[in-house]
Amino acid sequence: MTKYAIVVDEHRCIGCWSCSVACKLENNLPDQSWWNTVLTVGGDSVNTPAGEYGKNTITFNPYHCMHCDTPACTAVCPTGATYKDEETGIVMQNVSECIGCRSCIEACPYTGVRTYLEEDPIPAMEWPVGNQQAPDHLVNTVEKCIMCYYRVKDGKDPACVEGCPAYARVFGDLDDPESEVSKLLAEREYYVLNPEAGTGPNVYYLKDTTQR
Repeated sequence: MTKYAIVVDEHRCIGCWSCSVACKLENNLPDQSWWNTVLTVGGDSVNTPAGEYGKNTITFNPYHCMHCDTPACTAVCPTGATYKDEETGIVMQNVSECIGCRSCIEACPYTGVRTYLEEDPIPAMEWPVGNQQAPDHLVNTVEKCIMCYYRVKDGKDPACVEGCPAYARVFGDLDDPESEVSKLLAEREYYVLNPEAGTGPNVYYLKDTTQR
């Protein structure tokens, strides 16, 4: 058994959206979809800092499905289209079983990590791109990050991890104390988003203790 997680180092993340673009290309996402976005922790707008001149602060939170230990989405899905892979802990989405009821969107405490395709998908390119094992994109279905499950089963990192130019993302097995993710969480101060929801998210953010 494994328990896969992603650890994001806030000190290293520069908010460049390379992880988002890597995800979009790898999964051949249509124009309407972003499975991975980047939140600005600072001002009221993207890429704006908090504070006053000379004392500004800004950090970034790459944001996508949290692949929770107890996902709220799987409990409400009437068809089993969203389910937790027991071997890896990855929360999956089977679009062929999805009826577009959006119950998972309503139940998920992480707003915006899912996309409902209410119209036919508009290809980002004139031809398919990315991995041939990437899931299909169908109208009237909900889709989301599946942690590049098809890459992971082949022993590779998710595309967002591989595509990060600042090495701000680390992927690994939390059940292995010798994995890099386990060591980072043992050594560094970290937090998760919306812990009060009680779902046990498996995306961790290492705190940036410096001022920038």
